Amino acid sequence: MIMGYTIKDVAKKANVSIATVSRVLNNAGGYSKATEERVVKAIRDLGYQPNAVARSLINNKSNTVALLFPEVSSQFSARILKGAEGTANRFGSSVIVCNTSSHGTRTMKYLQLLSEKRVDGIIFVSELMTEEYYTKLVSMDIPVVLAATESYLFPFPFVKVDDQHAAFTATHYLIRKGHKRIGMISGSQDDSIAGEPRITGYQKALAAHGLPLNEADIVSAKGFSFKDGVDSLPILLEKAPDLTAIFAASDEIAIGAISAAYKMGLNIPQDLSIIGYDNLPIAEMSIPPLTTVEQPLEGMGSIAAEMLFSMMQSGEKVESRIMPHKIIERETVRSL
Repeated sequence: MIMGYTIKDVAKKANVSIATVSRVLNNAGGYSKATEERVVKAIRDLGYQPNAVARSLINNKSNTVALLFPEVSSQFSARILKGAEGTANRFGSSVIVCNTSSHGTRTMKYLQLLSEKRVDGIIFVSELMTEEYYTKLVSMDIPVVLAATESYLFPFPFVKVDDQHAAFTATHYLIRKGHKRIGMISGSQDDSIAGEPRITGYQKALAAHGLPLNEADIVSAKGFSFKDGVDSLPILLEKAPDLTAIFAASDEIAIGAISAAYKMGLNIPQDLSIIGYDNLPIAEMSIPPLTTVEQPLEGMGSIAAEMLFSMMQSGEKVESRIMPHKIIERETVRSL
């Protein structure tokens, strides 16, 4: 390939102005399809590749994929990103990370930006798929994979843990340890991704063992944060003071509950056993180290990226994947 050609050479060969070449390179509009084709042909013939934008015009690929997270600063997101980025790197692609803050307008702005940047595919993480998002994603005509979420209504392939089953497993573990009064600090009951399914799993485990389902034994927090755990534990124990164990719907909630218990003069696990959900790095850093249900988050990110690249290469939809979960035993649950 002959190197050293400039944008002026491309303009001359295509018989257009430098400004027109620049507009084509930046997908800025203001030119005909025929003009675009002449410019792209000139770029290809000269081997002019000043940046990724030009390469994407020539190859019809940007060699970038995007991940949309509701919260990029969380350890949850960091583990998924690590897995996805490692796999994307193996396939020769870069990763664009978008922090949507679970905000519809912000998500739509990011989707428009990603469309303009001509990303090759999108991994949509841990957020509810809406009709507005779905319509925009379909119009982009690129592969999409959901990670740590799923949608019955909008059939993108997904990779996730079965949240209801994992919550059942956590509650069943506490029951096997001899606990009969088990409370739960959940996320929002209106959260169809990680709220309602985990509550249902908890309730089904109690029912399977013939234990009563008491409304007072559940506190639904707004989210899954440390503060939600701190704020919720006193409320839960005021309503149900005879609880011996608690299933927390995230590790951050669990560690917040441990912090609140310390301030209330309660010893974990002698006075109260707590099991979390996720197995984030902070779980083994807590005092005492947190027993939890593990979601293989890094593996989930890697599998999501593999599914995405498979679709990009074959043009065919892939099967959804349910990832395994397991109990990680540490020191916050005691046997009765």
